[in-house]
Amino acid sequence: MNTTSDKSGLKILIYLFFAAVTFISFSPVIQNDYINFDDDIYIYNNNRIVTGLSFKNIIWTFTSIHALNYHPLTTLSHMFDCHFFGINPHAHHFMNLIFHILNVLLLFSVLNLMTERTWPSAFVAALFAIHPMHVESVAWVSERKDTLSTFFWLLVVLFYFYYAGKNKKLFYALALAAFALGLLAKPMLVTLPFVLLLLDLWPLNRFKKGQTSKLLIEKIPFLLMSAGMSFITFMVQAKMELVKSLSHFSVFDRLSNAVLAYMIYIEKLFWPVNLSIFYPHLQSGISSWRLVMASFVLVMITILSLLNLRRRPYIASGWFWFLGTLIPVIGIFQVGLQGCADRYTYVPYIGLFIVIAWLLLEISMHLKHRTAILSFFALIILSALGVKSFVQSKHWHNSISLYKHSISVVKNNWWAHEMLGNAYVSAGQPLNAISEYRKTLEYDPENIGVQNRLA
Repeated sequence: MNTTSDKSGLKILIYLFFAAVTFISFSPVIQNDYINFDDDIYIYNNNRIVTGLSFKNIIWTFTSIHALNYHPLTTLSHMFDCHFFGINPHAHHFMNLIFHILNVLLLFSVLNLMTERTWPSAFVAALFAIHPMHVESVAWVSERKDTLSTFFWLLVVLFYFYYAGKNKKLFYALALAAFALGLLAKPMLVTLPFVLLLLDLWPLNRFKKGQTSKLLIEKIPFLLMSAGMSFITFMVQAKMELVKSLSHFSVFDRLSNAVLAYMIYIEKLFWPVNLSIFYPHLQSGISSWRLVMASFVLVMITILSLLNLRRRPYIASGWFWFLGTLIPVIGIFQVGLQGCADRYTYVPYIGLFIVIAWLLLEISMHLKHRTAILSFFALIILSALGVKSFVQSKHWHNSISLYKHSISVVKNNWWAHEMLGNAYVSAGQPLNAISEYRKTLEYDPENIGVQNRLA
């Protein structure tokens, strides 16, 4: 009885620790304003949203395209906030942070249940909680779709775990329902059925003799829902002219950018510096040697994960989680002009965090004073990440501070110059706006919109 009580007490302390550390690391976001990119059409300049919950507005939510996408549940959450808090940006930021904290707690709970390993699960959740690459998803009100959809993603995994263990159809139905809600929050959840197969491999260990067909059949309803949402999303974004044609980005440009984007995400996992709201597409600046090296690294990690499939299945599970969940946004089907984006790592990084945590656990098994050594290094790493996230959150204070920072850390950031010019116009600083528009045209001379605004 005492052992069970002690474990429960420890978990409560871990939950409280996560909530406090996450809140402190991201606390500057509560004082931040909206920014002039997407927040206007998502919230403060959208009459449907700011008028709050009503029958007509709710019907519109599910029958219309909002902010160039179809994500009615996210739209409904913004409408909910406006109904109860008005358009006060601080309240909307606070709600984003609350969802992020809930995701941290849920991630720890799910991993701990599936693996029965408290401390590696806690380390994964801690990295997810305060990694600077996740600032964009929390500090940008328009990225509510990230935090909200991930909440349902983790609920799917939780219900799936109970279904896999107890084989009760109720939990399977709950997993399907949570998946449907997650898709309605953000279509990026279309890769979740494949992640469930990875979880079958590890840690659930369900790939046993004669079970493969059953595991695949279980995923069919999830795959059908993914296919439906993928079709809807592609049609919506094509209609909004967000999907770039091959004349804009060639097949080689797309594949090259995808390979380098994967490497950039891995690099920033370990060294999260020079973070920006926008990174220009790499189509004109790809060096052959860097492309070859990036391809070599990705192929080698993939081979190593497959060679260790029996002894260390967590490597393949985590690595393919990372690779697979990025596919919708890696640039093969190019949407927008960015080469990569911090917000895209919100769910994919979980896979790499798992690999890191369980590798450290295995490597340290025979170390003397293992607990003290791991605790010391975890404290150093997490402290550094928390401080970096705190500072990065401050850059999102308003449009001007955000774009100035982006320009300072990313070369040739024509997009940030253009958006900074727009911010200066809104702030009543036309001379500064003119300067930024001219800098934009130095990098992007055929930008007709900026030419018109400058004139």
